[in-house]
Amino acid sequence: MEKIFAKKSLGQNFLKSKTALYAMVKAGDISASDIVLEIGPGQGALTEKLLETGAKIIAVEKDDRLIEFLQEKFAKEINDGQFKLIHSDILELDLHSLSLKANSYKLIANIPYYITGQIFRKFLSGNIQPTKLVMMVQKEIADRIIARDGKESLLSLSVKVYGTPKKIMKVEKENFSPKPKVDSAILLVDNISKDFFSDNITEEKFFEIIKAGFAHKRKVLSANLKELLRNDVQKLFTMAHIPEKARAEDLTLENWKDLIILAK
Repeated sequence: MEKIFAKKSLGQNFLKSKTALYAMVKAGDISASDIVLEIGPGQGALTEKLLETGAKIIAVEKDDRLIEFLQEKFAKEINDGQFKLIHSDILELDLHSLSLKANSYKLIANIPYYITGQIFRKFLSGNIQPTKLVMMVQKEIADRIIARDGKESLLSLSVKVYGTPKKIMKVEKENFSPKPKVDSAILLVDNISKDFFSDNITEEKFFEIIKAGFAHKRKVLSANLKELLRNDVQKLFTMAHIPEKARAEDLTLENWKDLIILAK
């Protein structure tokens, strides 16, 4: 097969570490009965490991050059019905067209890093959530999501409200071709659902309040929320057992939940 080089305009960095590939598959806890959605199969290195599990793989690839390459490489699996290749931009694709239902599949992807936030939004807050998400992300992003320093962020809470994030392993930049400027990490988001939300806490209300809370990082949280909550903020903080001088980054997801319920 003709060698295909990574396209900078598409943010492509092909993963070449077998250790990392196996770690992604293992993190997904994939069995032969699973349906796996892979985003950006590239040259098929991860696809190959996914197919070895016996699971049914649906791969969505945007790059025109790679479609024929992948069709040829996985011709047998395509003919057997184990592998389905879709030529599309995942961000524009209607997941209903793939016949996927909520909590019926797992998402595994080595994606261009510039679409990380959009992928989280589409698959975590969308109506067709996977049960697990395993994704290669920038190491810094993984550390922020798991709040390694003990400080939460808008990003970490936006992920944790839908599932349980875990950093599986660091993947150094030398393991990619071409080599990116930063190290990466495999991130697992497990137990994905919308169980956090209820009549007391809607998605809309949750995000409205936490965005207001993080709007001015130098201010204490009570100052950021004073106008929005239109209540005695200090009284709410006392009832929710939140320190008077707390900043948004100091609150856990449970703290936010208590505060939002009390403020209703």
